[in-house]
Amino acid sequence: MSRDEPRSAVFFDLDKTVIAKSSTLAFGRPFFEGGLINRRAVLKSAYAQFVFSLAGADAVQMERMRAQITAMCTGWSVDTVHEIVRETLHTIVDPLVYAEAVDLIEAHRAAGREVVIVSSSGAEMVEPIGEMLGVDRVVATRMVVVEGRYTGEIEFYAYGEGKAQAMREVAAERGYDLADCHAYSDSITDVPMLMAVGHPTAVNPDRGLRRAATDHGWPVLEFRRPVALSSRSVQRGQVVTGAAVGVGAAVAGLAWYVRRRALGTARGA
Repeated sequence: MSRDEPRSAVFFDLDKTVIAKSSTLAFGRPFFEGGLINRRAVLKSAYAQFVFSLAGADAVQMERMRAQITAMCTGWSVDTVHEIVRETLHTIVDPLVYAEAVDLIEAHRAAGREVVIVSSSGAEMVEPIGEMLGVDRVVATRMVVVEGRYTGEIEFYAYGEGKAQAMREVAAERGYDLADCHAYSDSITDVPMLMAVGHPTAVNPDRGLRRAATDHGWPVLEFRRPVALSSRSVQRGQVVTGAAVGVGAAVAGLAWYVRRRALGTARGA
């Protein structure tokens, strides 16, 4: 790729796309043990995680969770949150990462694309997860902080059209051609994110996104194998390289499918 050619990127949603649970809700117990929330909040987050894992989160559920979480964290020490996340990251999140997602990330990186996670979860959680996965950039929700504590207000909410706008801003800054970029998500609320790129793919889609994928002719992937990254580290070069070859072929196949579908639609128009 010459210096004058547009760069390409791949944008991944995080929850139920790269990891098997909500990253925000997964930290409920560590926050309880760290004295940030009470037992009732832990039980409520466990129930919310159960609902989320079964049916995904639609716009109403996402708004309800957003309101609960912002109210709950008002007054929390930012340093305490960072410390808890860093100390428990590998215990909480490491076992939740989809093996298929890791292989797909590696395949896109091998193809010369930068990897970006775009998540509605808080930057305090998403950024360390991004570092653990070795991605190039993270876009996440940012809370307002005053004198080292959260005010309960949101500075930027990485949700819905907000995700797509952030992707366009990143693309303008980095020189990405979004028509050549890929995006992956599980939720109907991320249709704007998927529509923003030339190569969208639904992963573990909820009912709404599955219908949208059918309507738009988007490919659908099913990720089913959460695996601890640490268990792959010893043979990471050997295992991921072999898997990435297969997933790389799948990525090429998805691009061919999308082009063929577009040509067929144009001919039938």
